[in-house]
Amino acid sequence: MSDLTYPPELEVVPLASPPSATVTVPGSKSETNRALVLAGLGGLNFCALSGALQSEDTAVMIEALRLLGCKVNIFPDSPDTIRLIRPELLGTTPAPPDLFVGNSGTTIRFLTAMLGTLTGRFRLDGVPRMRERPIEELLDGMRQLGVVARSEAGNGCPPVIVEGTGRMGGTARIRGDRSSQFLSGLLMVGPFTSSETVIEVEGPLVSEPYVAMTLAMIDAFGYDVEVGPGHRYRFPPNQGRRFASTSYNIEPDASAASYFWAAAAVTGGRVTVSGLTRSSLQGDVRFVDVLAGMGCRVEECDAGITVHGGPLRGTDADMNDISDTVMTLTAVACFADGPTTIRNVAHIRHKETDRIAALATELRKLGAGVEERADGLTITPRPLTGCPVDTYDDHRMAMSLALVGLKVPGVVIRNPGCVAKTYPGFWQDLAKLRG
Repeated sequence: MSDLTYPPELEVVPLASPPSATVTVPGSKSETNRALVLAGLGGLNFCALSGALQSEDTAVMIEALRLLGCKVNIFPDSPDTIRLIRPELLGTTPAPPDLFVGNSGTTIRFLTAMLGTLTGRFRLDGVPRMRERPIEELLDGMRQLGVVARSEAGNGCPPVIVEGTGRMGGTARIRGDRSSQFLSGLLMVGPFTSSETVIEVEGPLVSEPYVAMTLAMIDAFGYDVEVGPGHRYRFPPNQGRRFASTSYNIEPDASAASYFWAAAAVTGGRVTVSGLTRSSLQGDVRFVDVLAGMGCRVEECDAGITVHGGPLRGTDADMNDISDTVMTLTAVACFADGPTTIRNVAHIRHKETDRIAALATELRKLGAGVEERADGLTITPRPLTGCPVDTYDDHRMAMSLALVGLKVPGVVIRNPGCVAKTYPGFWQDLAKLRG
């Protein structure tokens, strides 16, 4: 991970002119942590993940794999390549007393599911906010598959205790309306269960593109899953650790790209994010379609996807499938002609912070009109005035609110270092828009 240091506060200076820039964002956090799980369970002597993200979220996953016995190397001459050496050793060392996951939702959910396939007693814990983030749906699914898994405090939140016997399988039915990561965690360990395993989702499923990403990566690593109607997934028994790929290339992070596409929208400039196409595994690439609906021009070429800003109009958007870009959209909405309504994202109240409430509070500080609802917000543009804004130790709050500062003087980001969670070099890359 980067050794960058950050000041306690950072003022974002407005751009003197609309940018014309090409930006390369780091690797996808969602793909990197999924690839670490699949490679770690894979059992080959060697697996290389190229284009990988180096950040706080991926660092806690890597450290957990090391504590579980998997040798993971990152070399200075190629910091975006993670090499897993002898992953078949995973779970062969004595169980560590604790595995620390920080505030990484993907890490605790994916790692909890992974531990169900191993033998031993494990405890997972994180920062205070992690102890408020629900995980009971995943634990219930694991219990249905024969694993002892519980919330230590009995409140459905971490710390989590997992007691595995190396045997996991059967049928599990889980809710999908809180987080798609619960389902993704179970899907990724499906190939490693000791008997036929069926995962069924009850009710609506949030953030479906992330489940599609998980299934595509399971296929890329060489494992079989039968996808049935109504979100039903069947894994043949005893796939074991036989088919794992020796290499996997991770795409640039589409959620991170959204900030730069939004910067073009806010400032009326042109920004290209290299290495991403509309065929990306990541659903968040569809954020450019939301911008197009607001009046931007979007181009795709071999270099990547380019957004050209223009006069913006408000929109009404169901952001359930691309909810990590909700915060980016609220910054753009502040500069549109007419209100913007964001719907069907109640689940983002359970992220690094209650993102709906936090956005409403901070945008009102800046002067925007905000109506907060249980499942979203409506932003009504008004004249904005710069001021210090709080980030709630949430990386996406910091990166999204910084976009307002590209147009409005006096926007000061408190705790700008929280971006290290997924994008340590964000402030340096944002500065590249200045030419």
